[in-house]
Amino acid sequence: MIQPIRLFGDPVLRQRAVEVVDFDKELRKLVEDLTETMLDAPGAGLAAPQIGVGLRVFTWNVDGEVGHLVNPVLDLSEEEQFGPEGCLSIPGLAFDCHRALHVVAKGFDVHGEPVTVEGTELLARALQHETDHLDGVLFVDRLDDETKRAAKKAIREAEWFGATAPTVKVSPHPMGGLGR
Repeated sequence: MIQPIRLFGDPVLRQRAVEVVDFDKELRKLVEDLTETMLDAPGAGLAAPQIGVGLRVFTWNVDGEVGHLVNPVLDLSEEEQFGPEGCLSIPGLAFDCHRALHVVAKGFDVHGEPVTVEGTELLARALQHETDHLDGVLFVDRLDDETKRAAKKAIREAEWFGATAPTVKVSPHPMGGLGR
C-alpha cells in the first residue's frame, strides 16, 4: 500500500531508527509498502522513517534493480564522487553532494538472510543516502556551507514547506511505541 511520505521538518526524519529484530510478516509488509511508495513517487530509494516507521529498513530502485536492505552496515571507499542528489522528503530540489564512489553494504533481507550489495556511482549514492535516513541524517546536512545555505533557503521557499504533515491515526506496522 502506498504510504504518505514525510517531508523535511517532520521530527521522525531526525530520529535514529532501531534495529529490526523480528523478521516476520509485518516486516515483509513494511518492505512491500516502502517499495510500492518508492516506485509510485518515483524515487531511487526510500527509508522506513520517510513513511513514519522508525526501523532500520530501506528500499532502492537504481538502473532497473529494485532491492531492500534491513539493518545495513556500510563500508565506504576513500574515492569520492560529487554530483546532484535529491530526496523524496525534500521534493523538487537537488543539490551537489559529496559521497563515496563505491560502497559495500551488508545487512539482511526480509527473511533474515545475510545480504551483501556492492554499488558504485548512483547505487552507492542511494545506499549511503538511505542509510543516512536511518541515522536521522538528511543529505542537506552533508552539503558545504554555501550550498547548505542555498538549500535551506530553497526549502523555506518551496510550496510544500510548512504543509500539514500527513495524518496517520494508526501505523499499519507495529512499532512498540517507536513509530509516529
